[in-house]
Amino acid sequence: MDSSALIGLIALGLVFLLEGLIPFYAGRSDRYAHGLRNLSLALIAGMVGVLMTPLLSWSVQLAARHDLGRCNPIAIHPVACGVLTFVLFDLWMYAWHRMNHRIPFLWRFHRVHHTDPALDSTTALRFHPVEVLISTVLNCVLLVVLGMGLEVFALYKSVMVVVILFHHSNLRIPPHLDHGLRWVIVPPSLHRVHHSNLRWETDSDYGTIFSFWDRLFGSYRTRRTYHDIRFGIGRYDSRDWQRPLQLLALPFRPLDER
Repeated sequence: MDSSALIGLIALGLVFLLEGLIPFYAGRSDRYAHGLRNLSLALIAGMVGVLMTPLLSWSVQLAARHDLGRCNPIAIHPVACGVLTFVLFDLWMYAWHRMNHRIPFLWRFHRVHHTDPALDSTTALRFHPVEVLISTVLNCVLLVVLGMGLEVFALYKSVMVVVILFHHSNLRIPPHLDHGLRWVIVPPSLHRVHHSNLRWETDSDYGTIFSFWDRLFGSYRTRRTYHDIRFGIGRYDSRDWQRPLQLLALPFRPLDER
């Protein structure tokens, strides 16, 4: 088990515990069954990720061996290079997320993530294995293009998993803290808007770690109140569609208009 996976498991356990103690949306009686369904799908997608790990390592080694990427051919301090590649990789994650909403083929798989009718920390891990496969292959290309070091990539994954667990969570965060965080990272409030069943809200707030990409590229959206958000996409959100086998088959169902 790599460090990011271990950090993710610890963070998931902690956030899931806190969601039961200080929930934003109270009165959810099926949170354990809901979490088990999401984690069952996450386990399948995670197996794909594990199988793709050697390809990620090979991409990093390829870039280093042949001085490929943004940092390797130029004289730049390793710390500065690490910061640069960390930020640029997060920009790529923003672009990739936006592509998943804009390109119909990609949306077929990404909508599995968005059909969750009750947002919480386990939703952060609810992805179709084909989306994970495509994402990992493209990430390998970016690792070469950026010349991103293995240590920096491991750090990015560790930070990313903590942040996405946090911003998918059903935690009640003091408003002043939430408002302060949104200047730098994506807090729960913004990502709740992103999981709204209203298209103009779903197609916004694409940030993974940093929220300033949405401000920069015009996809930042907030709202006055968050308690009345309905999650999902307006279809495939019934209990029958929440079973792992149904979610695996969802991309092959009719594509809703976007």
